[in-house]
Amino acid sequence: MAVNEVLSALADETRRKILKKLREGKINSGDLAVFLNLSPQALSYHLSKLKKAGLIYETKNKNFIFYELNLTVLDEAILWINTLKGDKTDE
Repeated sequence: MAVNEVLSALADETRRKILKKLREGKINSGDLAVFLNLSPQALSYHLSKLKKAGLIYETKNKNFIFYELNLTVLDEAILWINTLKGDKTDE
C-alpha cells in the first residue's frame, strides 16, 4: 500500500475517530454512523478512504457490513517516517 494514501487517510480527524472506535473491535456501519453522528453518505466516504489506504477491511454477514482494523499496513508508513528521523550512523 502506498504511504501517501495511508498518510492522507490519517490526516482527517473523522477517519482517526473511526480507527479509534474500531480498536474496540469490529462494528457495523449503522452503529458506527450513530456513534460518530454521521450521515450514511458521509460515513461511506470516510470508510472508502480508509479501505483504499488498506487501514480497514469489511466483512459481510447477512444484511450487515462489519468493519475491522488492518494495522499491518501501518508498518510501511512507520518505516518511512523513521527514515525522516535519520540514523546518526549515516552521517
